[in-house]
Amino acid sequence: MAPSFSDSDSMFNFVVREGNGVKGMADLGLSKVPQKYVQPPEERIDKLNATLNNNPPIDLSKLGGPCHDQVVDEISAAAETFGFFQVVNHGVPVELLEALKVAAHSFFGQPAKKKAAYRKGVSPSPLVQYGTSFAPEKEKALEWKDYLSMVYSNDGEALRFWPEECREVALEFLRTSTKMVRKLLEILMGKLGVTLDEEKIDALTGLKMVNMNFYPACPNPELTVGVGRHSDLGTLTVLLQDGIGGLYVKVEENMEGKKKGEWMEIPPIPGALVINIGDTLQIVSNGRYKSAEHRVRTTSTQSRVSIPVFAIPKGTEKIGPLAQVVKKDGVARYREVMFEDYMNNFFGNAHGGKKSLDFARIY
Repeated sequence: MAPSFSDSDSMFNFVVREGNGVKGMADLGLSKVPQKYVQPPEERIDKLNATLNNNPPIDLSKLGGPCHDQVVDEISAAAETFGFFQVVNHGVPVELLEALKVAAHSFFGQPAKKKAAYRKGVSPSPLVQYGTSFAPEKEKALEWKDYLSMVYSNDGEALRFWPEECREVALEFLRTSTKMVRKLLEILMGKLGVTLDEEKIDALTGLKMVNMNFYPACPNPELTVGVGRHSDLGTLTVLLQDGIGGLYVKVEENMEGKKKGEWMEIPPIPGALVINIGDTLQIVSNGRYKSAEHRVRTTSTQSRVSIPVFAIPKGTEKIGPLAQVVKKDGVARYREVMFEDYMNNFFGNAHGGKKSLDFARIY
């Protein structure tokens, strides 16, 4: 018998505490979304009011060739303005990208009981967590999303603890995208006049995480969000969208054909990956690079997956504006913080745009 969600407590228990997730609820054949998922009007995504991002993807195979400098300029210009860009010929095989989408559907398509074994507090390893929404206990309106989060420590632990439905492909995605993250980081730092040694690269990207996000088809996509407004907390994010789309990035400042504060839809490009600048890179660049504020729309027609790899500092790392950049700018715009403190603040609050940066901002 289908549970009745007449009160929000029984729904919260079913979805969050028992681990059925949004998918478990959607599978009951809801004709409308429960009240707890209805976003306030200002948080809803109006598809018709968004502009379309029509910037062509950046071709990374041109690095090292005659167009090298032009590609470097394209990367840094995107990081300084939108905080995101799409890349092709990035070194991650297209067959792997397809296999990742299949693996994500395979994990989320399992019976709820199998997925719920990875819930916070019962998961066999702190490296793996299955959950729903972002911070369900703190949110006024929940996100229409289930996720699987896999932290990377080493290959052995990943193969032992990550779910078998997706561990091989997730690990391969992590490996191949990490090479690209490194290359992009060297380029962006070079543009700041900073050369990174191994130690500093490791300091900025020492912790890696692969997430698989699942957005079930939604009876009222216009009332819900898949992910609320936020910026990523780490250094760089590599994101695989599927062909359905639904990713929106906020325009940081007025520029050609785009107005500050408006939302831009990022259409999926076959074989491309989306690169997001995270808060850490905004802080170390003293604000020169912008972390991308973004959010995700739901859809009524079919379930959608997205798969990000997060390259973030280790918790014990101190992050603050780089000395060379502060010297050039004449002022530090952020204070130095222990990354673990930054992370605890980020995960301890509901999504709220780029509010997370206030934790390190100097006023």
